[in-house]
Amino acid sequence: MNGNRQAQARHATELRQRINAGREAVKSQIGFFTRQFGEVPSEWKADDTRVTFADFAISEQVAMRLRRDFPQDDFCSEESAPMNEDQALEAPFAWVLDPIDGTNNYALGFPVCAVSLALLYEGEPVYGFLYEHVTGSILEGGAGYGLFRDRKRLDRDALAAEAQTMLGLHFPMPTEQLRALEPLLSRYRVRCLGSGALALSQVATGYLSGAVDFRVKVWDLGAAYALCGASGVQVQFIGASPFPLKRFNPQMEFCPYYAGTEAFLREIEFCLGEG
Repeated sequence: MNGNRQAQARHATELRQRINAGREAVKSQIGFFTRQFGEVPSEWKADDTRVTFADFAISEQVAMRLRRDFPQDDFCSEESAPMNEDQALEAPFAWVLDPIDGTNNYALGFPVCAVSLALLYEGEPVYGFLYEHVTGSILEGGAGYGLFRDRKRLDRDALAAEAQTMLGLHFPMPTEQLRALEPLLSRYRVRCLGSGALALSQVATGYLSGAVDFRVKVWDLGAAYALCGASGVQVQFIGASPFPLKRFNPQMEFCPYYAGTEAFLREIEFCLGEG
């Protein structure tokens, strides 16, 4: 029993150390993120998504800080180099970074964009950080910890009670899926943020009743998935779940999902034939 308690205490300490380090790593990039916002040149990747120098610079800086403190951990970023490298995740802890989620918004000077950093244990997101440029705040949390904005605890139920019934979607969307969701479009207010991480995080906070995204990748939702765990929001994947994450590749496939309240999940499952 003493051995078990000691192991649990050691694990809790290791988690807390990484949570503190992850928060500081994200905070350290806010000044640079802000200076480059709307000013940095961009180019297009092969998958028709925009990338900037700031994406690579933030990725390098966060990786350097976390590898310095936790050299034994795995580190994954959307902007890894080489882009076709397949990385096996073998350490107990791993970090998954999207240096700029909503790069198109960021490059054009539209403030709905974020830095997204997830901490994984045995392949499962246990804590997440999102720097929300539009609010200038850091949203963070994980299951068993709670949900916080700038270290102040959030009450999801209170916000959800005040919010309108809103649905987060990502376009363009395959015609088949759009037709399946059509019954919801006459009843839900729809928000398309241009940031997969922010859309799912707003389900975690209660601002959105639910979200559906067919074009999201693991780095887009790693942190927000942990935030949903903090507030008890269910995330259901359409097809195989990416978690536990065992391998990482910047060219990996989409992992479509839907998430939200229990009532919302039932509606989505009926529309998509997932029930």
